[in-house]
Amino acid sequence: MTPIFPGSEDAAGQRATLGVMGGGQLGRMFVHAAQRLGYFTAVLEPDVQSPAGQVSHYHIQTDYNDPAGLAQLAHLCQAITTEFENVPAQALQTLALTRPVAPGAAVVGIAQNRIEEKAHFAACANLSGVTCAPYAVIETRAQLQAVQADRADLLPGILKTARMGYDGKGQVRVKTAVQLAAAWAELGGAACVLEKLLPLTAECSVLVARGWDGRVVSFAPQRNVHVDGILAVTHAYEGNMPPALATSARDAAVSIAQHLGYVGVLCVEFFVVDDGSAHGGLVVNEMAPRPHNSGHYTLDACDVSQFDLQVHAMAGLPLPQPRQHSPAIMLNLLGEVWFNANGQPQEPDWSTVLGLPGTHLHLYGKLQARAGRKMGHLTITGPDVASVKTVARRAAGLLGLPGLNET
Repeated sequence: MTPIFPGSEDAAGQRATLGVMGGGQLGRMFVHAAQRLGYFTAVLEPDVQSPAGQVSHYHIQTDYNDPAGLAQLAHLCQAITTEFENVPAQALQTLALTRPVAPGAAVVGIAQNRIEEKAHFAACANLSGVTCAPYAVIETRAQLQAVQADRADLLPGILKTARMGYDGKGQVRVKTAVQLAAAWAELGGAACVLEKLLPLTAECSVLVARGWDGRVVSFAPQRNVHVDGILAVTHAYEGNMPPALATSARDAAVSIAQHLGYVGVLCVEFFVVDDGSAHGGLVVNEMAPRPHNSGHYTLDACDVSQFDLQVHAMAGLPLPQPRQHSPAIMLNLLGEVWFNANGQPQEPDWSTVLGLPGTHLHLYGKLQARAGRKMGHLTITGPDVASVKTVARRAAGLLGLPGLNET
């Protein structure tokens, strides 16, 4: 990979331009990071009002598989990335014929399919010492019947669709073999995995970035709180989890990235389970081949953000080891914040919230709020963990946000 330096021009006089497939908030923050360095940017996204398209130099408004749109993106850009894992892998393969694409279609394809993803985690277990929860694949009625007959150890469990499941979608909890059959029918007989329900004590995630040369850097693990399957709170500070557990999570995430030959920013999510030990054990849950909601705090609490590293990795620039300069708590802002208890529209009390010390508001430019929709996030930083927690509780109370009950 020949580095693509910001502000440079090619032989035809075209400015260095980085492209992104997808126009959501992750694409918007990628565009901001690239532009701050001096790159031009291009977004391929069908939605005319997409958050990333609003701020990019170029917005190609076509379907992700549209040949003309892909050709235009390849013509404009010197390198291309993706902002969500469900961009068609075939589209990335097409782009890779003429341009560097990071991450590549093969690894994005693994993240798109829970069956392949879990097989990869199992293959990495010997290297990292961390594997996924016990599971079984259900793609046919014969496999369903075999699980019902022989895998009672997986119940109670969670039946998850192999594709297109995120933020709690495509998942059904089941306790019995009868409920399992009903849930599979409810999901349309789609390819699924049945995952054993484990006694969780916490959830965490690790963000790593790997370059074309194999260099890997990472952020410290962050502890996450989910409500109804959607991330609500991220705790990012020293002592947010036991040191030995944090080291194991970080090592496992790096091992997974290396095993994939990954290029770009990768988030690996883990469960902390009650295994009878003093601090519990780690189980890898899933991975996201892109920056992640739980890493948004890096914009305000670190000298290099996850989006800066995404730009560096895809463009072949050196990867600096990020340093966190402030403890932080990130609060997700879903559409419910814009409605009162009676369901009537209301404007959040930004005047009071933004008067609190160390608050950093990021709204994504989405024009319509609705329940469960990620509209923005609020990061609180401060000189110490205690002060950050105090302000975060105050902000959460003002905005009616859940998930911040622990001390």
